[in-house]
Amino acid sequence: MFDRTRWFLAGILIGLSLQLSQPGGAATPVEEAVKTAQNSSIEAAQKALNDGLLLYQQGTAEAKRGTIAKWEEALKLYREAGDRAKEAITLNNIGRIYEDLGEKQTALDYYNQSLPLSRATSNPSQEAITLNNIGAVYDNLGEKQKALEYYSQSLPLSRTLGDRSLEAITLTNIGLVYSNLGEQQKALEYYSKSLPLIRTIGDRWHEAGILSNIGGVYDNLGEKQKALDYYNQSLTLSRAVGDRSQEAVTLDNIGAVYDYLGEQKTALEYYKQSLPLLRTLGELWHEGITLNNIGRIYDDLGEQQKALEYLSQSLTLKRSVGDRRGEAITLSNIGNIHNYLGDRQTALEYYKQSLPLLLAVGDRRGEAVTLTNIGGMYSDVGDKQKALEYYSQSLTLSRAIGERSIEAGILYNIAVTKRDQNNLNEALNDIQASLRIIENLRTKITSPELRTSYFATVQDYYEFYIDLLMQLHKTHPKLGYDTKALEASELSRARSLLELLQETNTNIREGIAPDLLQQEKSLQQQLNALEKHRIEAVSLPNPNPTEIEQIDKQQLALLQEYQQSQTQIRTASPRYAALTQPKPLTFPEIQKQIIDENTILLQYFLGKDRSYLWVISQKGLTSYELPKRAEIETASRNFRNTVTNPRLRNISQKVAEASANLSQLILQPAASQLGDKRLLIVPDGILHYTAFPALTISLTSRQNSYLPLISQHEIITLPSASTLAILRQNYGDRKPPTQTLAILADPVFSPDDERIKGKLTPATTEKLESQNQGLSRSLRSSDLAWPPQRLPFTRQEAQTILSLVPSASSSQNLDFDASRTTATDGRLANYQILHLATHGIANSQNPELSGILMSMVDDNGNLVNGFLRLTDIFNLKLSADLVVLSACQSGIGQNIKGEGMVGLTRGFMYAGAQRMVVSLWNVDDEGTAVLMQKFYQKMLQQKLSPATALRAAQMEMMEQDKWNSPYYWAAFTLQGEWK
Repeated sequence: MFDRTRWFLAGILIGLSLQLSQPGGAATPVEEAVKTAQNSSIEAAQKALNDGLLLYQQGTAEAKRGTIAKWEEALKLYREAGDRAKEAITLNNIGRIYEDLGEKQTALDYYNQSLPLSRATSNPSQEAITLNNIGAVYDNLGEKQKALEYYSQSLPLSRTLGDRSLEAITLTNIGLVYSNLGEQQKALEYYSKSLPLIRTIGDRWHEAGILSNIGGVYDNLGEKQKALDYYNQSLTLSRAVGDRSQEAVTLDNIGAVYDYLGEQKTALEYYKQSLPLLRTLGELWHEGITLNNIGRIYDDLGEQQKALEYLSQSLTLKRSVGDRRGEAITLSNIGNIHNYLGDRQTALEYYKQSLPLLLAVGDRRGEAVTLTNIGGMYSDVGDKQKALEYYSQSLTLSRAIGERSIEAGILYNIAVTKRDQNNLNEALNDIQASLRIIENLRTKITSPELRTSYFATVQDYYEFYIDLLMQLHKTHPKLGYDTKALEASELSRARSLLELLQETNTNIREGIAPDLLQQEKSLQQQLNALEKHRIEAVSLPNPNPTEIEQIDKQQLALLQEYQQSQTQIRTASPRYAALTQPKPLTFPEIQKQIIDENTILLQYFLGKDRSYLWVISQKGLTSYELPKRAEIETASRNFRNTVTNPRLRNISQKVAEASANLSQLILQPAASQLGDKRLLIVPDGILHYTAFPALTISLTSRQNSYLPLISQHEIITLPSASTLAILRQNYGDRKPPTQTLAILADPVFSPDDERIKGKLTPATTEKLESQNQGLSRSLRSSDLAWPPQRLPFTRQEAQTILSLVPSASSSQNLDFDASRTTATDGRLANYQILHLATHGIANSQNPELSGILMSMVDDNGNLVNGFLRLTDIFNLKLSADLVVLSACQSGIGQNIKGEGMVGLTRGFMYAGAQRMVVSLWNVDDEGTAVLMQKFYQKMLQQKLSPATALRAAQMEMMEQDKWNSPYYWAAFTLQGEWK
């Protein structure tokens, strides 16, 4: 299944301020006797109104019930006094409270009593307010056209009265109706009229709601970053003015965006902030929505029973308040869970309850998603043709309302179904159309983190595309489908890293002709305007196919012009084009830019049903089908455990067997091509954690023999081939450093260190933690002690390395000088090589916890911040040929689908490192010192390249009995530039 229906809350601005009547004027002498009695009733009524208002301002459901009781008392008194004007206002206010409590039908009854009284007493202001409120009830009940009728009556009245506040609110409510009908551009037009009106009169209360509604439009259009920007503005305002209802709504909206982007835990945090607010306020209508959203999250997290509990609560609430649209959505979501659990018949029953409700309330988005879910169910039970019929209906709807993300998902589902019918070429067209939408939506997310999260949620699309191309390659081996699959694999990986790297130098606009830049900007604006026109055209009740076809032709022509413009810019400045939209390398570009005659590239892709390996040389491309992901993962975990487990790592036969088992799966098929070539490895999934140098093609005939891959090959790992291309591009533009080597080693972690006087006490430890916020949490997550243990061999390691370099061109930073200040003060930009010998923390669950431990105590015994966080590393300005992280697990991080390893390596590459030497597991302190000494000797004295020097050092370690286990030497790998 592609998508489960998700409710997107919009800040519904219906409640126009409560209107309390004021006491009447002085009575004339003739009427005095009658007026005295009336005034007594009116004064009592006014007191009841005021008492009710005080209760209302408490904001709780119980207090609101008390408000109704007080105002019913006032209503009775106004009727006794014959004051129909105030009776109308009080009826409206009571209706408003019932609206707050989710009792929409009761609210409507009161509004319908108020409206004729307002008209009879010639009170156009109250009439406009009541018309607006009636419209809002019909909107919530799903009767959109009826809502528009009432709003259309209210709007001219507010304009005649010159009531800009009422006009703005009515415009907003009309916009909300259009948004719910799927006409997002029309909704945006109304919001863009209401927002400046509200701001002109300084109504920040309602401004917060309009901002939230605008966010909802961009949310529905798939522009999640823009949606978040508006939601966050709304949240700040609603909190500033104390509007807890709007605050709860906006919290829910933000949660929905994070849910969509794959950040379920973050979404749940927002929903759980919203829920208690709504319960305190007694807003049952919105509470039902939030319960639905929480249920969705638990479904995504695999807790289906918990999800059903929340959805059942939501369904009960929605039915009790008459929320037919919400009821339909929750029914569809419950159907999804039963479908997932294999109970297809029950699922279908829920879908069939949902669909007519969605049709009745005009929710075309919900209808499209539910049709998709029904199609998915039929696909699961093997009725592919019926599935396609439902998908076709859903596709038409999603295009009509401009829901690009849903359209992409439906096209993906159609492609999968056609593949199952063996219609491979048709499936190819559909998945390519889907990915074009995904690529477009992805670029609209500004935040690299959220862009990465979103890309992870659509990796199934790329996996399917790659697998489909390779299946086509099987049937048509000479048509180049394997080349397309390789390029699709490159398209699907490390894209955020690629974009981050291209941001590192932003001055490449210099030298570009202004008219060329203006031409590109103009074409982009024209494309945007044309896309807006297309959405408006397809959103009409009766779209004109001829007009839409003409727009599509115009788009194609403009797109070609735009691409030509980019080509001109690329010719003048290749890095500018990369900055605006970096393009992954093609197969010919990889051959030309990345490898040479002595180098081959091995690119892996691990799939659910089967995996693939592409071997690229200057002679051509060869592809291999490998076992499914789960089988490779099992062998990889066994290999890593054998190499690192103290009980197994020194048993050579065990290591050889584990290595051979994994190698048989991922290397043996291509063994004949490897020769003695340099190997550039682009891993995928669990292979990011795999020490390729310790693998072996096969066991020799001699028992207990073990010949690792590094004995025949120099090995370098890359996030992607395109990453190396942009690293070279970036480095080529930098001014070369003037100094050779800077070392930071053997920091002081604790006041108890022998290098200072003092004693470690609980109070000192507490202060140490406060100076290094987040570090103790990082250490706990990485299973390291607090305070960290000193690494005595790093001092020996540093001094030996420094002895190889003239003191005039090196920088020694030991003890207290191995500090965060030293790392961040800018001086490191002057060195070709940066060597950090200390504890490293690479958190595979939370990359933000990753970092490097520097001195936490200064030479006066004062506690200082010694945690060089990943964010600090990103902000370093380096020009280093090489950064060596002689630390534990410095080469790992969070392995994100579609992005690869997110950790320290990425930070240093962004900061300016051309290549890095990092570790894949907790390394031995003494063994690492020996390896590093050998590595630097070969690199600095023998003038070997870093990759060649590292291989030579590792091979020497292998030949020594004390260090021959891969545990001691195979953890370190070179990433980045190999030349």
